Amino acid sequence: MEIFVQQLINGITLGSIYGLIAIGYTMVFGIIGMVNFSHGDVFMVSAFFALIFFLVLTQWLGVSSVIVALIIVMVISMILTGLLSWAIERIAYRPLRGSFRLAPLISAIGMSIVLSNFIQVAQGPRNKPTPPMVRDVYTLWDANGYAVTLSLKQIIIIAVTIILLAAFWYLVQKTPLGRAQRACEQDRKMAGLLGINVDRTISLTFVMGAALAAVAGTLFLMYYGVVHFADGFAPGIMAFTAAVLGGIGSLPGAVLGGLLIGLIETLWGQYVSADYKNVAAFSILVVVLIFMPQGILGRPEVEKV
Repeated sequence: MEIFVQQLINGITLGSIYGLIAIGYTMVFGIIGMVNFSHGDVFMVSAFFALIFFLVLTQWLGVSSVIVALIIVMVISMILTGLLSWAIERIAYRPLRGSFRLAPLISAIGMSIVLSNFIQVAQGPRNKPTPPMVRDVYTLWDANGYAVTLSLKQIIIIAVTIILLAAFWYLVQKTPLGRAQRACEQDRKMAGLLGINVDRTISLTFVMGAALAAVAGTLFLMYYGVVHFADGFAPGIMAFTAAVLGGIGSLPGAVLGGLLIGLIETLWGQYVSADYKNVAAFSILVVVLIFMPQGILGRPEVEKV
């Protein structure tokens, strides 16, 4: 029982990171119907932004408070990653928006390779560690010689995910930008005829998704204490799987899918085999999509005729 509870905590923590990345996938797909396969590498670049600025603040500028440094790093990473995603949308995606459907997909894969190789050349192929940021660990209970623990960094990750999900749900449902996004999701041409700046709305959607990926990148760095140029692939694929599982186009569905994928990974790795945890996650995705093609919280797609 103690091991199960510990893996439950670990799975929720990992799933929270997946969920933040998955929101970027689901927002972009919901508006323009394109899978932004470079989003995982945008997340990886944001983790390097966080690493660089955390080291600058703590070792060069002498900021002693880790919490203050983390907040500053997160804000800077969100701004820089948002600008990067805005540039990617303008350069690699917008010119291809009216072309055949495979063109943006190929461009997204190419941009993913560009980002990954650029970081490999700029930062080197080795793991980049950072000094421990948050060390506090709380013991929930100790039974049968096994202590169930909850670390402060796990609490931070879960709390940040809940706060950001609530904030972005409010933004999408209750603000003019959110109404513009939902209008573009339903019919971009009609939204443009009604006075909505479709290009600006899509660009802001890319920026918002990248900002959430930057938060996930900072939390990922804080949690694991190391980042590598290839770290955009596996989390990106798992986050995309989470978005599809939860119902692509649904913000709560993206986070729910992330939590489920995180729990499947940790529990399967503990009780069955860590070598096949990804196989288990994708197998459950296939089963869910057979019986619920729209995902758990997704809406059935209505064809316009």
